[in-house]
Amino acid sequence: MEGLALKPDGIYFDGTVGGGNHSYEILRRSSPSGRLIATDLDDEAIAAATKRLSPFEGRFSIYKSNYKDFEAVLAAAGVEELDGALLDFGISSHQIDDEDRGFSYKIASAPLDMRMDTTSPLTAEIVLNTYSEAELTRILKEYGEETFAKQIARNVVKYRQNKVLKTSGEFSEIIRSSIPAKFRYGAPCERKSYQAIRIEVNKELDGLYDLVVGLTRRLKKGGRIVILTFQSLEDRIVKEAFRNMQSPCTCPSSFPVCVCGKKPEITIVNRKPITASEEELENNSRSKCAKLRIAEKL
Repeated sequence: MEGLALKPDGIYFDGTVGGGNHSYEILRRSSPSGRLIATDLDDEAIAAATKRLSPFEGRFSIYKSNYKDFEAVLAAAGVEELDGALLDFGISSHQIDDEDRGFSYKIASAPLDMRMDTTSPLTAEIVLNTYSEAELTRILKEYGEETFAKQIARNVVKYRQNKVLKTSGEFSEIIRSSIPAKFRYGAPCERKSYQAIRIEVNKELDGLYDLVVGLTRRLKKGGRIVILTFQSLEDRIVKEAFRNMQSPCTCPSSFPVCVCGKKPEITIVNRKPITASEEELENNSRSKCAKLRIAEKL
């Protein structure tokens, strides 16, 4: 909230409304007539957020949409420029804890779903049972940065020759059996593979760079964009987008002066990402991976 530098009567965008807690604070702190436009793909989240934000009825609009489609959402809301924007990537605690959603490797009986939008046709079960070994290897290596991607993919293909993968427990067992015992200690060995399959199911990284640049350009002068990431791939994309918008010059380093004419569009507010404090880590262990970056429109 401090990063957004909220002001009364401002117009704000929350790309992942979730349970509505961020949106609630945005509306509270932008009173008396601040406006919020929010998006989410999860019907349960939209229902929960609508209820949570009911004290501010008339000041907010929630659209079932991917935040990457913000242009269409802002057009539908009749908004040209924003005073601030918030993007909170990743999945919510509610989604992780819901055993019917299949996001957690800790719930062995959970179906292999992993969809943020439960009406989307692609599920983790389809990915794991139909993608080729080469495709699975690429996904696990690229999206999960999994060292043993090839072994896991090979064993998934071998398993499904006799039986369709249907539960998290089955997938987790394949992962564990594919990783040498000495590498199974420390962080849960399933985490990287689950992240990779989830990213593929929801196409989370597709168009992310263009989203950050495009949404930032919809800010008013002095407007702030605040982005929370929960894994290194997302954070690298945000970092690169911010860096290129702050230092857009494409002239060779040998040139004595800039001749390309490209001007900085933003200033990066925090040089290094903000991470959770020790106090927050004690109360919320899931904040361990979170990184927050802030930029201000020039």
